[in-house]
Amino acid sequence: MIELYGVNDTRAFRNRWMLEELGLEYELVPVTEHETRTPEFLAINPNGHVPVLVDGGLKLVESMAINLYLAMRYGGGLWPESLEDRARAVQWSFWVMLEAEEPIETALNHRYFFPEAKRDTALGDDAERRAHAPLGVLNAELAVKPYLLGESFTVADLNVAAVLLWARFGRIPLEPHPNLHG
Repeated sequence: MIELYGVNDTRAFRNRWMLEELGLEYELVPVTEHETRTPEFLAINPNGHVPVLVDGGLKLVESMAINLYLAMRYGGGLWPESLEDRARAVQWSFWVMLEAEEPIETALNHRYFFPEAKRDTALGDDAERRAHAPLGVLNAELAVKPYLLGESFTVADLNVAAVLLWARFGRIPLEPHPNLHG
């Protein structure tokens, strides 16, 4: 049985979505961020972060690596057939983490997650401004096709969408990027 350590308000959400898309049975082991420093959890992931996926003898950390593994291992139509499309799926998974996640997460933290006393309006506004550049790149890509790799929903779309979902809670308007609705 696959085990996934984490909770929905962490990056483990991405992995739960992937597991559900694939129709796989799994056990969710709820571990919150403050529980990741216990000796028991550090024995599972010395980095002290969630998510962690255990699939038989394999233990994986990092949400995007987990999703790419699940797509490769279990397929379900989410792992592209051609080498070129597989490379693009990896590209978009890295891209969203390196280009879009930080400004979206910063806006999210300063507009939603942080307690009111720790929120910085200027940082949230700056993060929103910075998010529009990568969102524009993505919008342009999706102007010519329904999904990142063409006609079918793949792990690339899931990984990118899982980051973009946080934009709503970070109050980053997507209206300037009409191809990101769907």
